[in-house]
Amino acid sequence: MLRKNGRRQTEKRNASGIALVVGLTLLGMVTSAVAGGDSDGDKHRNDKHKDDMEKSASRFSDVPIPLAIDLVPKRPKPLLELGAPFLGTGNIDPGFILPTGAVWQPSLLVYGTYRTALQSFDDGNTKFSEWTNRLDLFFELRLTGTERLLVGIRPLDQDGRFTSFNLQPKGDNDWQTEFNGEIQTLFFEGEFGEIFPNLDLDDSLGLDIGFSVGRQPIFIQEGIMINDFLDGVGFVRNTMLPSGTSNLRMTTFYAWNEVHRGNNFQGNNVDDERAQLWGLFTQADLPISTIDVDFVYVHSGGTGDAFYAGVSAVQRIGHYNTAFRVNGSFPTTGESDQNTRGILFFGEVSWTPHHTDDIVYVDGFYAIDRYSSAARDPATGGPLGRTGILYSAVGLGRYGSALSNQASDAYGLSIGYQRLFGFRSQLIVEIGGRKDTDNSNTGQAAVAARYQHAFGQHMILQLDAFAGASEQTNAMYGGRIEFLFKF
Repeated sequence: MLRKNGRRQTEKRNASGIALVVGLTLLGMVTSAVAGGDSDGDKHRNDKHKDDMEKSASRFSDVPIPLAIDLVPKRPKPLLELGAPFLGTGNIDPGFILPTGAVWQPSLLVYGTYRTALQSFDDGNTKFSEWTNRLDLFFELRLTGTERLLVGIRPLDQDGRFTSFNLQPKGDNDWQTEFNGEIQTLFFEGEFGEIFPNLDLDDSLGLDIGFSVGRQPIFIQEGIMINDFLDGVGFVRNTMLPSGTSNLRMTTFYAWNEVHRGNNFQGNNVDDERAQLWGLFTQADLPISTIDVDFVYVHSGGTGDAFYAGVSAVQRIGHYNTAFRVNGSFPTTGESDQNTRGILFFGEVSWTPHHTDDIVYVDGFYAIDRYSSAARDPATGGPLGRTGILYSAVGLGRYGSALSNQASDAYGLSIGYQRLFGFRSQLIVEIGGRKDTDNSNTGQAAVAARYQHAFGQHMILQLDAFAGASEQTNAMYGGRIEFLFKF
């Protein structure tokens, strides 16, 4: 009965609504006939309303816009590709099936970058000009979307030294050659669940565990804790869903070779042939933030053992992108030049000014005692490189950072503006400084600029310059021009 009564009431309402629509339509026709001569005025008002709506920046256009495929550049081809073209179109090769049930579709890619620069540097202690070069060449055997073997070489540099020609001051032998065949990168990575799908046909055993083994780049806490190429093996479990998170990722890693440890006093990173590294790295996505908690232990019979810990939070607060990090290094067997105790507080804030695509950023740090990283590649400088272009190493030749990137008893900041000129050019202008907290009178201040412009699909021009002063050496300056070729 309740359903029947409800249906009758609905039919009555529908009939009443139809009658109302018909009555309003007739009334509109009569009104238009009576008004007659006001049609031009109505048209004028409608056109004005349309113009007003078109001037509104928040209104979507009623005109359909076709897919702008003409704005998509052609696919840049790597130096060599055998098999399915990388990011190409067309039929997918069927590949072959392993006894484990995995389907492999092999393809080989050869690609890399070549960097060459003319640069001059004077920090008050060291003054030189040089032409220097670096080549990164990679051979990638891609088997699936998750399995690959990557081999990389850097035949023009080794241990922080680069093939270069010294322009000033002149010496007996201005050529420095660092030709070598050492393999810089060699690792295989994959996922157990994809390699052995027959073990879990209904995907219920949780075998989605990634792994990598070999000489590989490790980058932890945005390079503050680890930024090095290590011989090791790692395992990662992703897409865990604890209460209150949208994702939890946990990684374990063990390295048995190629652990470079930084020297706060000499400012270099040296291979510790007796060091081994254990790490546990976690990342959780929370509703308001992404939290990283990382732990590392380094055992060395030479430079000493140490425990490292780092915590970071990355989030958006209103219109501002923010990141806050705390890292600590704690020797357990006594300190050495490469094994020092310290805590580093680091913060980043950036935002986009209204009506622009530009970026304004403010980065700062506070170092208590002498914080040192667990592992750092010789070309990466110190742990403060993320503070800005004044602190970062260029990774090419002897050209150092304008301001010291060592985290030893100091505080500092950088303020920068990144101006974008379309899609092909950008300019960064930055001012910054640092001040010691141990009365060593090593304070520094400088201003820097970096301009980059892309030519075609394979070349980038980069211009760098800085000028500043320090409490010990007074004036500092430097400049460089670099051409980067991607192939």
